[in-house]
Amino acid sequence: MKRVKDMVAEANAAVDHAPASAMLDLHGQDGVTFVDLRDPRELEREGMIPGAFHCPRGMLEFWIDPDSPYAKPQFQTGNRIVFYCASGWRSALSAQTAQAMGLPNVSHIEDGFSGWKKAGGPVGDKPAKS
Repeated sequence: MKRVKDMVAEANAAVDHAPASAMLDLHGQDGVTFVDLRDPRELEREGMIPGAFHCPRGMLEFWIDPDSPYAKPQFQTGNRIVFYCASGWRSALSAQTAQAMGLPNVSHIEDGFSGWKKAGGPVGDKPAKS
């Protein structure tokens, strides 16, 4: 059986990643989209990076594929995509998947939202549904 730890290590060998402290300067920049992959309950409980786009991990492939009936425009902008989750495992796998699907400029926060908070990154509430 292939272990999740091994899959995450393989993903990290294939995609750009850095700790939250190195990603703080990207927040709020034009041409950069932060994507939160965490479960909605995690967002309710802990908040999220202000301005981030929420994409539940289970919908990622469907939302990236422009031919999917579920495609989201946030993945079609050409922006740099910075994925994050709680600790960097889901985001590593997601960045690798997005790269394999053809998104050209993807990366992930290797220490996740917990690293973001520890580095003093801004945290906001989950936006209310419109």
